[in-house]
Amino acid sequence: MYTVIDLFCGAGGFSRGFEMEGFEVVLGIDNSPQVVETYSKNFREALVLELDIKEITGRDIIHELGYSPDIVIGGPPCEAFTKTNPQRMSNPIDRLYVDPLGQLTLHFIRIVGELKPKIFVMENVPSIVEGDLKQALKKEFARVGYKEIYFNILRAEDYGNPSLRRRIFISNVKIKPAKEKRKVTVMDAIGDLPEPGAVAEIPNHVYVPLSAKKQRKISKLKWGQALVIYYGAEGRKYRNFIKLHPYRPAPTVMGSSRFIHPFKDRILTVREQARLMGFPDYHIFYGGRDSQYNQVGEAVPVPLARVIAREILKRLENL
Repeated sequence: MYTVIDLFCGAGGFSRGFEMEGFEVVLGIDNSPQVVETYSKNFREALVLELDIKEITGRDIIHELGYSPDIVIGGPPCEAFTKTNPQRMSNPIDRLYVDPLGQLTLHFIRIVGELKPKIFVMENVPSIVEGDLKQALKKEFARVGYKEIYFNILRAEDYGNPSLRRRIFISNVKIKPAKEKRKVTVMDAIGDLPEPGAVAEIPNHVYVPLSAKKQRKISKLKWGQALVIYYGAEGRKYRNFIKLHPYRPAPTVMGSSRFIHPFKDRILTVREQARLMGFPDYHIFYGGRDSQYNQVGEAVPVPLARVIAREILKRLENL
């Protein structure tokens, strides 16, 4: 069984996909206490470290595990690069080398270089390769011993995920899985769930209270309409509190995302939102409710993680 460590592990969407494809997840690292609680309770056999990635080296990881892992995965924070951030730096290179959150990508590369795994996969937003960033990333990976790098852009909805998500997976191997013909819709994902609280055994499926004013407003929304509009970098318009179309994939789930049920005048529960990211119901989220929503929205969709793991397994078996 091939071993996997997950840097910036979050709630474990990336790890869950690998675990479901037969990999052994042996280590997760994150600096958020609530995230670490979620990850550690869902991956009880794994070592979980709550610390800043800047504080650990490859040598430390090998010491903790007793060996070097086969695979390194992870998604450094995207705030420095994403267009949804109105404060992102105007110079793309500064986003990597000056922005403190952007610099965490360099620490992912550093640890990859120190561990020398057979395969690594780093997830982020596609805008991480804007301007001169692509060449800078190639240079940084080459500096630690990986001269052949692939920038794999994948859409989660092409691989059975019930919500849209376009992400880049930077790796030392090409990742190009065959697309699925049929898209999974919102009601495919959540249609079998009872109303919140009706079945106590369903974790994270708790009704979210709304003010009477907001309740009236959302009752007037049609499928695809949004209650909130805000602006990101370069004046780009974004929407929140969208009333979901039942027979299409949902829009991109983000940490700040809240969605309105297609047929009920209420917000989706954390469990329903997790279903939109392909999480199995046995994957439970801990911490405060807002933290739980954030954990879901910041994860790698599980169906997408699974197809990536499958592609990597094929590659490993041919090594």
